[in-house]
Amino acid sequence: MAKWGEGDPRWIVEERADATNVNNWHWTERDATNWSSDKLKSLILGVSVENEDGSCEVTEVSKLEGEASINNRKGKLIFFYEWNLKATWTGKSKTGVKYKGTIEVPNLSDENDMDDLDISVSLNKDEPETPLTSLMKTKGAEKIREALGSYVGFLKTEFTQGMILPTANGVAKLQTTSQSKAKLDKTQISSSSSTAAPVNTGVKIPTCKFSMREKFLTSPADLYRVFLNQEMVQAFTHAPATVDGERGGKFRLLDGNVFGEFTELVPDEKIVMKWRYNNWPSEHYATISMTFLDRSSETELKVECRGVPDNEEERTKEGWKRYYFEAIKQTFGYGARLF
Repeated sequence: MAKWGEGDPRWIVEERADATNVNNWHWTERDATNWSSDKLKSLILGVSVENEDGSCEVTEVSKLEGEASINNRKGKLIFFYEWNLKATWTGKSKTGVKYKGTIEVPNLSDENDMDDLDISVSLNKDEPETPLTSLMKTKGAEKIREALGSYVGFLKTEFTQGMILPTANGVAKLQTTSQSKAKLDKTQISSSSSTAAPVNTGVKIPTCKFSMREKFLTSPADLYRVFLNQEMVQAFTHAPATVDGERGGKFRLLDGNVFGEFTELVPDEKIVMKWRYNNWPSEHYATISMTFLDRSSETELKVECRGVPDNEEERTKEGWKRYYFEAIKQTFGYGARLF
C-alpha cells in the first residue's frame, strides 16, 4: 500500500487535455496496407539503370500481395510488414531493340534485413539473350533494394506520425521493434531507427550550436560533389540512400534515420541544409552549413550546426565525425590529419 498522500506510481495516470490514450498505455493499431501498397508502387515504378549496352526501366508492378500494420503498446511501436511483389522491366539496347523481363521479390518482411532480400531478375522466355539482363541483375537489383529500403524508412517515419501521443509534460517516450524481434543497430547514427518520429507537441526545446573543421586531401569541387551525388553518398554510408542534389532537393540516408533538404547550394563553395535524426521532435530540423575552403593541396571543410537539441549535441558531433568525415576519407582516399 502506498503511504497516505503518496500515490502508488503504478496507478498514477498523467493528465491530458484530450484524455486520449493516456501515457500511450492502451494498445492501438494502424493498418498500413493501403498506404504501403501505394508507397511501394511509387518507389518502384520508374526505377531505371543505364550503361553502354542500353537502358532499363521498371514499367509495371504486376503483383503486390501482402499487408502491413503498426501497433503501439506502452509507447512501443511494433512494425509488421510482409510483401510479395512482381514487376515488369523493359529494356532498350543502343540499337533500338526492346526487351522485357520480370523482377520478383518474395520476402520483403520485417523478419529480413535488406541485405537478405531475394531479388530475382529474369528475361522473358520469348526474348533473345541480351546483356541488359546482366545490367538489371546487378545495378537494377541494387536500385530495387534501395527503393524497398526507402519504403521501410518512410513506414517508420511518415506513417507513424501521431501514433505516440505526448504526455502532460510534452514528452513522448518512444521505443520501436519489429513484429518478430528487436534488432540492435550497428552504428551510432543508425541507432536512431529504434525510435519512431515523435509528434509535434508544440513544446519549445532547448537547442545549441557548434562548429567543426576537418581537412581532406582533395579539391573543393570533388568534396562538394560527395555530399550531393547519390551514388557517392551510398558508397561512404554503405547503405541505400536517396539524394536529390539540387536546391530544395530532399535526402534520406541510412534507412531513413537521417533526412532533410538542401536549402542553399553555391557550387564548390557552400551547402546549407535542413538536417535531422528521425527521432527528433516532429518537424524540428537543425541547420547545417558547410563551407569548402581551398587550402592549396587540400580542402578545409567548416561545418556549422545550429538548432541541434541540447541532449543530442554529443551524438550529433560524434556521428558527423565518424560517419561523414572518417567514412568519406576511408571510402575515397581523402585521408588527412585530424584536428
